[in-house]
Amino acid sequence: QVQLAESGGGLVQAGGSLRLSCAASGATSTSVAMAWYRQAPGKEREVVAAISWSGDDTYYDDFVKGRFTISRGDAKNTVALQMNSLKPEDTAVYYCNTVAWGIWIPLTGDRYWGQGTQVTVSS
Repeated sequence: QVQLAESGGGLVQAGGSLRLSCAASGATSTSVAMAWYRQAPGKEREVVAAISWSGDDTYYDDFVKGRFTISRGDAKNTVALQMNSLKPEDTAVYYCNTVAWGIWIPLTGDRYWGQGTQVTVSS
């Protein structure tokens, strides 16, 4: 099992920056690909960025390419998302979780999620 705790969200103005962090624990936390997901009110949860278990490969949704950067720590027990040039449409609750590479859903499906961290971008 993997337990995840997100932090770093907040209220920022459009064009600003924010850095999200995810602390992971459990036997699989350092040996699986990880991703950041987000969900806005009334919308489906979606992957915005992902990183392979080794940290050698990354994936970004087209809407955030060039603005967001995902990374893993040396111990691979933390995952960060650096968000620059934020837009109001980035407003959502952001979650981290495992990811099946190329399929872009958690390894456990839709069963296990943390509390997430709220990101609000004002105009």
